[in-house]
Amino acid sequence: MKVSLNWVKQFTDIDLPVKELVDRIGRQLGAVEEVIDVGKRYHGIVVVRVVDCQKHASANKLTICLVDDGGVVKKIPRDSQGYVQIVCGAQNVKVGMLAAWIPPGSIVPSTQDKEPLTIESREIRQAISHGMLASPAELGFGNDHSGLLAIDEDIEVGSSFASTYRLDDYIIDIENKMFTHRPDLFGMLGVAREMAAISGGQFNSPGWYLNPTVPTHKPGEGSLVLQVKNELPNQAPRFCVVAIADVTVGPSPIWLQSYLMRIGVKPINSVVDVANFVMHETGQPLHVYDYDKLAGNTLIVRRSTAGETLKLLGDKVIKLDGHSIVIADRSGVIGLGGIMGGAKTEVDEQSRNIVLECANFDMNSIRRSAMNYGLFTDAATRFTKNPSPLQIINVIAKATEDILRIAGGRVASPLIDNYPTKQAGASSIKTTLEFINSRLGLDLTSKQMAQLLGRVEINCRVSGGSLVASVPFWRTDLAIAEDLSEEIGRLNGYDQIPARLPTRDLSPARPDTSWQFAQRIRELFSQCGASELLTYSFVDAKLIDSAGQDSKRAYHIRNSISPALQYYRLSILPSLLEKVHPNVKLGADEMILYELGSVHIKGIDDKDGLPQQLDRIGIVTAERSANKDSGAAYFRAKFLCDFLASQLGVGPVTYRPLSDSKKIMPAWRDSAGSFELSRSAEVLVGGKIAGLIGEPSTGLRQALKLPAFTAQLELDLSVWHELTADHLSYQPLGKYPALGFDLCLRSPTTATYASQEDFLHSHLSTETSKHGYSYRLRPISIYQSSQSSRHKQTTWHIDLWHEQRTLTSLEVNELVSQLAKAAQKKIGASVV
Repeated sequence: MKVSLNWVKQFTDIDLPVKELVDRIGRQLGAVEEVIDVGKRYHGIVVVRVVDCQKHASANKLTICLVDDGGVVKKIPRDSQGYVQIVCGAQNVKVGMLAAWIPPGSIVPSTQDKEPLTIESREIRQAISHGMLASPAELGFGNDHSGLLAIDEDIEVGSSFASTYRLDDYIIDIENKMFTHRPDLFGMLGVAREMAAISGGQFNSPGWYLNPTVPTHKPGEGSLVLQVKNELPNQAPRFCVVAIADVTVGPSPIWLQSYLMRIGVKPINSVVDVANFVMHETGQPLHVYDYDKLAGNTLIVRRSTAGETLKLLGDKVIKLDGHSIVIADRSGVIGLGGIMGGAKTEVDEQSRNIVLECANFDMNSIRRSAMNYGLFTDAATRFTKNPSPLQIINVIAKATEDILRIAGGRVASPLIDNYPTKQAGASSIKTTLEFINSRLGLDLTSKQMAQLLGRVEINCRVSGGSLVASVPFWRTDLAIAEDLSEEIGRLNGYDQIPARLPTRDLSPARPDTSWQFAQRIRELFSQCGASELLTYSFVDAKLIDSAGQDSKRAYHIRNSISPALQYYRLSILPSLLEKVHPNVKLGADEMILYELGSVHIKGIDDKDGLPQQLDRIGIVTAERSANKDSGAAYFRAKFLCDFLASQLGVGPVTYRPLSDSKKIMPAWRDSAGSFELSRSAEVLVGGKIAGLIGEPSTGLRQALKLPAFTAQLELDLSVWHELTADHLSYQPLGKYPALGFDLCLRSPTTATYASQEDFLHSHLSTETSKHGYSYRLRPISIYQSSQSSRHKQTTWHIDLWHEQRTLTSLEVNELVSQLAKAAQKKIGASVV
């Protein structure tokens, strides 16, 4: 934000030296990046009057001029009347005009930032020229080299050019990021208010800003028909326009050009320059249309249609998406709302009737469009800071008055103020002195607080220990008591805050159970030899498709940092599986990888209607060179899941075959796409689906070059946390030895492992409880002979023990006999 000190001084008196002022700005307002001495550029340049013009005898395009500088420049050769001779090539030079003279020894202002050009007396075609008469481009007032800068005011000859146009100025460049929450500070008026306050003065806003004179149309004069149609009242909450007729569009007065030039704005013409000047003065963007180029005399605020094109000012053509705010007339789009106008309705020197627009747009919509089209204009910068809609009338009134004064014309229509949802006026914040002092570590009185806030026009009412502050309409950043505390601390000076720690309760903070649970999970996986990975929450569409998931269900990220990070992931597992092959290439034969992360899925929202964060645990186990004794990878993952359940006290855990991914609940439907359905299952705990387990789908296995022995497991972290036992129970080791034996069941191939395991647990629990036994069951193998396609053999190892005595072989054989009969009867399996 470039701030002109002389511009600021139009609103307030600042007597501090520049160095001290800059120091205070840095301490109480924002970091100063640069201070530019503008007056230094114009040192030595004076205003002169051309008193004689004669064509050069040896050059038709040159003129030998005599100028009167009042004798202020010393040591310059003069004629008998005290005039100075200058050779000039400008076609607009004439007797009587006032111009800017760069005398010998002075530097051409436009060259100051490049290679400074110092003017000298020199001979041009046998005629001596003592210096030069300057064009606007040479003075840094744009790019016009065609003629001299014609000074259009009655100024005494010999006056300093810099003093005449207040160019004896300093530009203070303040870092924009410091003003992100302060839209009022993107205008000279707001900065002047702050500078007055930090200098210890009282600021009073000008009358036109607090009590505007609304532009009115006199019924007796000619009217211009003007209509507004606002189809986006939420994205354009206030849209205000007025028509002005019979303007004369031409170059702006030099004083106006000089103010724009010094803050880096290129002068265009008298009407556009006024709009830019008022924007930089108030922080509120404006736009001007050529009324006679508007189709149907109508301005329409609407959403763009995908594929529409718009030719912007400067002739750049953009292709619009379907989400931008645009301004249109009856023939089509004429401007990108809040960012830049279109070339079709540009105001130029042929324009006679204009429409002045002052509006308020949704900051997020403007930021999105500016990023999408790469258009970071001064208007977009200000709208993305959310300026107050309550200042619209004040600003358009000021701009209208300035246009009438500078470009002439008359108000030719009623002021149209489209404001469907009116915002309440000034709000107030109620707090206490104790609240503010306790946060600042100070002991300010109510009078001191009121005085500090009063400097920036925040009026206060104090009663006892309470304070009620009336928030001005331009301060959109003040909403709660903490904001008021920060404002008082800043105005008082952060360096006044004592360097001591505030008194605080040293009671320990309440433990974060979610964090503790996550740490417990990490400890358990560490015991298994697993490695934790941290992968991006964003993935490529190709990975989503390879995992059998639908990218339309994933949130798409605009302007992602990489093409490979365009979507929020729908499952943790593809991110983990993607890391298996690189580790295999690096020589890892066997691995267990896990991650605690989150996923987001379209259509699954929280109670506030926002995308819900689904916390998950992803586990992948893989072995590069598994042999026939390794068994199926599924059981490696099942072992990890059972281990986790037993250590957390979660149970009983059951596994239901995953037959159709479309039938499971939406939160798991996308994850199921990455599983081979015939070799996968749902993990159920207490009737709730707590995760999915199984082997990767064939397509995913091929896409990521996974080893044949690979299994995966994804669990719902919140469900497991909820079902984890508060206190684990411990059982002492038995004093009597256990009797172990292997049990092999021959069953049809259609019988699932889960059905057999459920049967064994059910029967063993019933029978052992009758006799006071305890048991432990673990799988050993599943075997199917190549000679038989109808049967398979599943082998378990069973341990039996009694807490009070040693079991006998007879008791064990009896139990096995009963088990064999029950297996044949209930699941059609025989004991081998």
